Amino acid sequence: MTKFDHKVNLPEIFKNNSLAILPVTRGDYVISTFSAYKEFENVSADTLRVTIPAHLQSLIPKFILSESIALNCANACGILKDFLEEDDIVPTVNGRMSSGIFDFNITTNKGRLPLSINNAQIEIDAAYEGINYLSLFEAKKYISDDFLIRQLYYPFRTWQSRVTKPIKMNFLIFSNGTFYLYQYQFDDVNNYNSLRLVKHKNYTISREITLYDIEDIIKTTSIEPEPKIAFPQANSMLRIINLMELLLEKSLSKQDITTEYDFDERQTNYYTDAGRYLGLIDKVRDRSGKIMFYLTNLGINIMGQEYRERQLAIVRQILKHKAFNETLRMHLQCGEMPDHQTIIKIMKDSNLYKVKSDTTFARRSSTIMRWIEWILDIIEE
Repeated sequence: MTKFDHKVNLPEIFKNNSLAILPVTRGDYVISTFSAYKEFENVSADTLRVTIPAHLQSLIPKFILSESIALNCANACGILKDFLEEDDIVPTVNGRMSSGIFDFNITTNKGRLPLSINNAQIEIDAAYEGINYLSLFEAKKYISDDFLIRQLYYPFRTWQSRVTKPIKMNFLIFSNGTFYLYQYQFDDVNNYNSLRLVKHKNYTISREITLYDIEDIIKTTSIEPEPKIAFPQANSMLRIINLMELLLEKSLSKQDITTEYDFDERQTNYYTDAGRYLGLIDKVRDRSGKIMFYLTNLGINIMGQEYRERQLAIVRQILKHKAFNETLRMHLQCGEMPDHQTIIKIMKDSNLYKVKSDTTFARRSSTIMRWIEWILDIIEE
């Protein structure tokens, strides 16, 4: 009832009054105008390619479906050794445990508020200890815009009082064959909001995708009639793929997607509609009248493929649509993205479903630009 991992998950009464909630004991909570969340920094990072050791037959990218398996895979591939800059790291503590006792200050809209923690429950996804550092990890299998600082701060304060080594606080996100790692430091031990990004790296388990692969798809893909589904207004293809990963595990209702993951209600509509537009997601009303979203047979087939084949199959689904196909062709011919007006002209010639006004064309054109950028970004040469 009090677990809100992202700001968007907060109840409306909290959002409307700039409130957040933090535990102070096993059963007591404080509600105030806390600055409890931190947005992930929009920093560019090179993506390094890694391989799973050949003798490990049980680590298969398409079956990395939990945070714990993702952490095991990152360790086996040498990702953690590289990111933590320590050679001999050993997995140590994880799971739920008591926080111990500590005090700290947190920022509110009226200034700093002192809080005292007395054996609140914390959870650590993984800890790796080397000669020089103890590194604690929070891991997620879905992409988000922000995170709850408590997930790093409470474990940090708990173990900072138990070991003499410096502690590295790390956030790992695994989605679509890629590990996104962030390392943070609290500049003031007693200040919840003194979190600072120290480093960020991406790692992927994949064979490379070339420009030739994309050009071949353009040449061999036939344009299909537009479906009778709203033209996409969902700019992040990474989020669409991540949603499909979640649906690969089980069907989800709109409420499930909105409350459990970093989506608000409007984003849930946009991103499920985008998946439906591509023929990869569909919806059905269950016996109770609730609308459930699920992967189509094509979606299941694509999401069951390895990273390279999955990406190229999604590209093919995108380029079956005239507006995207012609925009990418023009980009490759001219060496730069067509401007909004050119893309809008292509859209108006593409018989889009229920897109009529100039303002709607303008808004939807940004999705075309972002999806084309995603296609070009997966090229690794």
